[in-house]
Amino acid sequence: MPAVVGIVNVNSIGSGSVFNVGDVYQISPYTMNKTFAGAGSFNTAEQLYVYNHRSNTNTYDRDVVDQPNSFNV
Repeated sequence: MPAVVGIVNVNSIGSGSVFNVGDVYQISPYTMNKTFAGAGSFNTAEQLYVYNHRSNTNTYDRDVVDQPNSFNV
C-alpha cells in the first residue's frame, strides 16, 4: 500500500535505532550491549533502604563474544 509522507523532522537517532518512512516489509534493528551493575542497582521504590557495606562488581569477562549477531540479518 503506497504511503504519502509529509514533512519529517528528525532531531537525533541513536546507534541502535530504526527510522522508516514509507512502506516496509521487515525491520531488523542490530545492536548489542553489556550491562554491569552492583548490588542494589536496579531497585525501584518510593522508600528504599539498601545496605551494601562490602559490595563489589566483577567486570572481568573471559569470553570475547557473549551472543554474536552475525547471522541476524
